[in-house]
Amino acid sequence: MAQPSFAQPSTTGQASAITLNDIPLEFQPLLRSAAHRLTADFASYFGTETIERFLAESLDEILARARVRAFVPLFAERFAHDRLWSLAKAGGKLTTDMPVVLFLCVHNAGRSQMAAGWLDHLAGDRVKVMSGGSTPDGEVNAHAVAAMKEIGIDIGKQFPKPWTDEVVQAADVVVTMGCGDACPIFPGKRYEDWAVDDPAGVGLDAVRAIRDDLEQRVRALLADLDAHGSTRAER
Repeated sequence: MAQPSFAQPSTTGQASAITLNDIPLEFQPLLRSAAHRLTADFASYFGTETIERFLAESLDEILARARVRAFVPLFAERFAHDRLWSLAKAGGKLTTDMPVVLFLCVHNAGRSQMAAGWLDHLAGDRVKVMSGGSTPDGEVNAHAVAAMKEIGIDIGKQFPKPWTDEVVQAADVVVTMGCGDACPIFPGKRYEDWAVDDPAGVGLDAVRAIRDDLEQRVRALLADLDAHGSTRAER
């Protein structure tokens, strides 16, 4: 069952900024440790208050729909890391020669996770890969995990998450799959819309076909990035 948000209402009727003090007590020790690690990575770009706020907000987003609570702090830290990295890049504080590719679908549980898994596997540290959904699910599709595991790619440790403005703004290439008008549009981005079947509610054989379709699309995207000299390692 989805957990309620712990964002605090403001006097204007909108959610006010949350802090680590607002999060459930069971998560506070792990989140405090996560905050220290994130501060070590991003202190040259952001103050402690910003880093802790992004971490608390990320936990709130994950907890609101997570079906298993045990990994919520880990997922929140990883989500916050991607968001802070993206914010630093979008704001011109962090420079990189790596192209940033963002895969978006509705639930961030099947197509976008499989595509991200393929690109991460094929490109390694030559490309920064992220994914998100317009309406994230509570966990990654089990058949998607199984199909990818068959060819040696583990997406079982991934988690559905929403896209955020800073993540989209940091992306160089945004690949959308089925999210329609809900997918974000920002100027200056390369957009591709892939007509890929949704693995939700279908059997493993059908998901294998989706996996193979995504492989060909991702290989073509990577070849195009290579051809334009866009996959140099980060400085």
